[in-house]
Amino acid sequence: MSPPSDRGESLAGLRICFLAGTLGQGGAERQLFHMLEQLQHAGLHVTLLCLTQGEFWERRITELGVRCVWVGQKQDRLWRLFRIFQELRRNRPGIVQSQHFYTNLYAAVAGRALGLPTIGAIRSDVFGEVRDNGRLLGTLCLRLPRFLAVNSSAAIRNAVTRGVAPDKLWLVPNAVDIDRFYPASGKPSGPFQILSVGRMDALKRFDLVLRVVAQLRRKAGVPIRAVLAGDGPLRSSLEKQAADLNLLDCVEFRGPVADLAPLYRESNALILASDQEGTPNVILEAMASGLAVVATAVGGVPGIITSGRTGFLAPRGDQEGLVNALLRLTEDPALLYSTGEQARTFVATNHAPPNVFKTLERLYRAALGLGAESGT
Repeated sequence: MSPPSDRGESLAGLRICFLAGTLGQGGAERQLFHMLEQLQHAGLHVTLLCLTQGEFWERRITELGVRCVWVGQKQDRLWRLFRIFQELRRNRPGIVQSQHFYTNLYAAVAGRALGLPTIGAIRSDVFGEVRDNGRLLGTLCLRLPRFLAVNSSAAIRNAVTRGVAPDKLWLVPNAVDIDRFYPASGKPSGPFQILSVGRMDALKRFDLVLRVVAQLRRKAGVPIRAVLAGDGPLRSSLEKQAADLNLLDCVEFRGPVADLAPLYRESNALILASDQEGTPNVILEAMASGLAVVATAVGGVPGIITSGRTGFLAPRGDQEGLVNALLRLTEDPALLYSTGEQARTFVATNHAPPNVFKTLERLYRAALGLGAESGT
């Protein structure tokens, strides 16, 4: 297909090639699925190159009609780059788009070699992503793509402080399927159930969540229960901490959960105590499900929660702030309900998948040189 004109012509038929590092059960992968689904519905032709195979989202993505190509048979970076180059040369897409920060370099180098517009991704706060990839490779992942799709305003500000030109940064908000994530028909019965979801590593601060639950249990006038969904390297130490805090009778380690929607509906509130975030899918899904969310004000979280209205925020590491917010919710059912109701309205208005497609459409026009305005 020849590129659409700058007179508003539809992008239908445009070929987009995505590059992903993994298709596991992460937030970036869920967002990839939403984007591919919207692009397919709009008539664009999408191919996905992936460094892994056989993971959670692969079957669901292929069921959309998207061709998935495994390009990670070897660990060698140069070999992978050559395989990606081969696939791009064979298919000649109109745009190459990376979905993970660490695959930006592959997409940018191979795309530039073929004269193709390239779009990279920033999924977290920029600083951690650069650090995790090493100073040299991290900087190249940030600098080489022509455009960067970023999921929070906070990350855009951080990228600018690293010298990235504002006109290459495009805010592409995370999408939530509001038909799948919806409020429970009635108030959950039994103890006040607090849910926390994520990978059990140091950044997610489940250790802080457990201390919050222990303190809340002593202060609240209602029974407290907590469900921790997820897995990771710190799970065994967290289970020991729960035992040391005498919480085993009220804390459940649920492990990985493939479908979180029912779990949101059986809970009263979500807590996310992370030290570092982008725009967490789990918060948006909980808000769409009508849950009151209590979270630390890190990364893009303040961009989706207005404290006291669509949720409650506390400074990073502030145990007392998290406890006090949850305590208010246990004491005031009307506040609990109104917070969840306003949260769902916010998500439905700002994060429904069709809204995200509109932003992508503008980004693609800019990448093709069709004069779209800035995305920031």
